[in-house]
Amino acid sequence: MARTEAAGKTARRPTQPLQTGQLRWLLAMAACCELPLLPHLPEWLAALCVLLLIWFAVLHWRRISPAAMTTSGRGPKLPGPWLLTPLALIGTAAIGIHYHTLFGRSVGVALLALLCSLKLLEARTTRDGFVLVLLGCFMLLGQFFHSQGMTDAVLMLAGVLVVTATLAMLNYPRHETLPVLRLAGRLLLQAMPLMLALFVLFPRIQGPLWGLPADAFAGTMGLSDSMSPGNIAQLSQSGAVAFRARFGGEFDGRAPAQSSLYWRGPVLNNFDGRTWTVRQQPALTELPYAPTGKPVEYSLTLEPHDKQWLFALDLPTMLPSDTSMSGDFQLLARRPVRGRMRYELRSALPIGPIAPRAPTTTAEDNRQDAALKAALQLPAAYNPRTRALAASWRKELRGDARAIAQRMLDYLHDEDFYYTLRPPLLGANSVDELLFETRRGFCEHYAAAFVFMMRAAGIPARVVTGYQGGELNPVDGTLIVRQSDAHAWAEVWFAGATGTVGTAGTMETAGPGWQRVDPTAAIAPMRVERSLADALPAGEREILPLITRLPFPWLRDVRLRLDALSNTWNQWVIGYNQQRQRNLLDKLGVDAGDWRQMSLLFSVLSGVLMLGLLAWALHVRQTADPVVAAWQRLSKKLAPLNLARHPWEGPEAYMRRIHARLRAEEKTAAPADRQRAEAVAAIADLYIRLRYAADAAPPAQRKAWLRELEQRIARFK
Repeated sequence: MARTEAAGKTARRPTQPLQTGQLRWLLAMAACCELPLLPHLPEWLAALCVLLLIWFAVLHWRRISPAAMTTSGRGPKLPGPWLLTPLALIGTAAIGIHYHTLFGRSVGVALLALLCSLKLLEARTTRDGFVLVLLGCFMLLGQFFHSQGMTDAVLMLAGVLVVTATLAMLNYPRHETLPVLRLAGRLLLQAMPLMLALFVLFPRIQGPLWGLPADAFAGTMGLSDSMSPGNIAQLSQSGAVAFRARFGGEFDGRAPAQSSLYWRGPVLNNFDGRTWTVRQQPALTELPYAPTGKPVEYSLTLEPHDKQWLFALDLPTMLPSDTSMSGDFQLLARRPVRGRMRYELRSALPIGPIAPRAPTTTAEDNRQDAALKAALQLPAAYNPRTRALAASWRKELRGDARAIAQRMLDYLHDEDFYYTLRPPLLGANSVDELLFETRRGFCEHYAAAFVFMMRAAGIPARVVTGYQGGELNPVDGTLIVRQSDAHAWAEVWFAGATGTVGTAGTMETAGPGWQRVDPTAAIAPMRVERSLADALPAGEREILPLITRLPFPWLRDVRLRLDALSNTWNQWVIGYNQQRQRNLLDKLGVDAGDWRQMSLLFSVLSGVLMLGLLAWALHVRQTADPVVAAWQRLSKKLAPLNLARHPWEGPEAYMRRIHARLRAEEKTAAPADRQRAEAVAAIADLYIRLRYAADAAPPAQRKAWLRELEQRIARFK
């Protein structure tokens, strides 16, 4: 026979038609790579991709192979360029219209998903299969453009396994499912040491995988540098994690009282009659106030939000490295937070008056005066009824700032005000409408109204936004603060009188300072003391994210355990940043800033790993092909007759030698020898079919041939 044993093991040429098994693997690969991306695609595009995959599956189920692509004849046919090309052009145009551009992260992922689905329908040769495998690799990377969580990593590893198995099937189409999966798994395990080396040593990049186009941070969410009625109410309907905090010291594994957990964020000073915004001011490298109270230690892991501000328990007694603080006591990072960030902090609890440091220079004195003037600014011709009420209170209470603030809290508490996520829309005089007409609002409505009233009474005040409370996870002792915990409160400047204002606390000194006042606590104290769900009417709790109101305790327990596992992944894998890499390499005696040392270390480690894998491969006993193993058993049985197969002999050459030997001894051959010759001929015929004609036979037929071959050899004597 012209073909040799080695010829049976050669890979298929890329121009050969795809076979049924290969088409199945390509479909499975496309599904594994596209399904995780569907939630991030436009709904119409996700539906189109699914329909294209179903179309391919139906054609495959009806036994339509690439060879059936003809323009004549009856029955279903694979789509041709006359259909796929217009679909590709129309789909690309629709993506451009949807995103208003053809460049960027989201557009690139959308185009990949569309082209992969269309390419699957036009795949006819193994070359097309290799192209699909490359597209699948890019789509697997596309998952990490949106999220890098533990679930995404598991899905990506499953996708890599299927892609590798598909690549093996394209090269060796006779493989069955389980052997292909075992081969792919073995290849991935062999690559694991090199992957770990790259993870530890490759320079860490600040920010996400994709940071240049305008849509790089389109998926981030959180508080804004402006606040209008309804902003925080809308944010409170999200269950996304804003940050996690873990307390140390006496609170190790626990958290302070819920009512003291005010996580300070953007401070809003400017008001145009509708919207509150941040007042721009220089960043300070030291605390602009004198902290009082007992310090509490904690670490905070902040999710990316593409802003410079950081969150801290009101108020920090220190500045973490690479941070600064505004004159409004807002903690700031050096650059926008575009990756998960972890920092250590200490804060003072309980919070008393926030007394600014005594000015030591004219510039500091001017800055404090400017801050107080900004805290009195109000636009003209807005909310006349509120202004009139504030003027009457100021006259009645003789300008006592503390008494006026307490009067406002009593007014909110005693009148029929309601805390709701569904407040009515407000007009131009929003504070007047809230205080005298609708009396329904969320935390930002009441904080804004309180600050407006204080300013109208001649008392400096400002709006502080951030988060209030959080959920303690007993599994790992971490406090989870979600977007649904977003909150707004007021901060009022008191000139020095001691006493109590609402639930804000007692001023411990007679000096001037800023003091937190939360109007929400006067209307819905359960919001501050327990949670948002406890403060809302029963009919509005279904608006909150499901993750915060699971109906069964066991579901909540499962969620907390999964969250603890996810937090561990974030801390040790995603949180392996430049600083942690530098600390690790310093312990190893390697200068992280010296690229020569880094290159040498990586080369040596990679060489050691490759040598180890090579040594393992040379000593591992390869699993024999069952067909070859059966053929070798026959050779061993014929060895006593000096008829063992030579290594260079193919099955037909081996048969010719056996028949020549028997013909030479035909006159003296015993009946048993003639039976052996007939048995060997039947065995050789089965072997040839299994080695050289198995591709054209269905799997059930191949298994039947192999079973018959093994039975005949077992009976051979």
